[in-house]
Amino acid sequence: MNLSIGGIYPRFDLVDHSGNGFTSEDVSGSWFLLYWYPKADTPGCTAQAQGLRDQIEAFDELGCRVLGASFDEPADNAAFRAKYSLPFALLSDRDGALARAVGAADQDTTHPRRIAHLVDPTAVVAHAYDVEDPEFFAESVLDDLEDLIDG
Repeated sequence: MNLSIGGIYPRFDLVDHSGNGFTSEDVSGSWFLLYWYPKADTPGCTAQAQGLRDQIEAFDELGCRVLGASFDEPADNAAFRAKYSLPFALLSDRDGALARAVGAADQDTTHPRRIAHLVDPTAVVAHAYDVEDPEFFAESVLDDLEDLIDG
């Protein structure tokens, strides 16, 4: 992972599932989790997204926005979001620039790696994840977030 705890999350300007621009300014001043998934509507990506969906109230209560990102087209992300009733933005990083900047991809990568960053309201990375168990990822992030906020 290129971006580690204590690093500043880079500014970004991506397109969401609706085809609208979504920038780092949209989450400025709040906690956010930006997780990378290899391909919309594949088994591991679906399990991870559903886990986050099922815990969205807990994320909301802690003031943390959840964002997914991939190299998928906005239309593919929109279909994925609708199919599984995902209540968070799915972002398209079509040129892979942000993925490379944060360590989710290399120059010749066709799909991003399953990593994530929990970022504090000042854009500092509070936790970095190399996601090995997508199904239970949400719970581990919530545990970390609670410790960070309460600690």
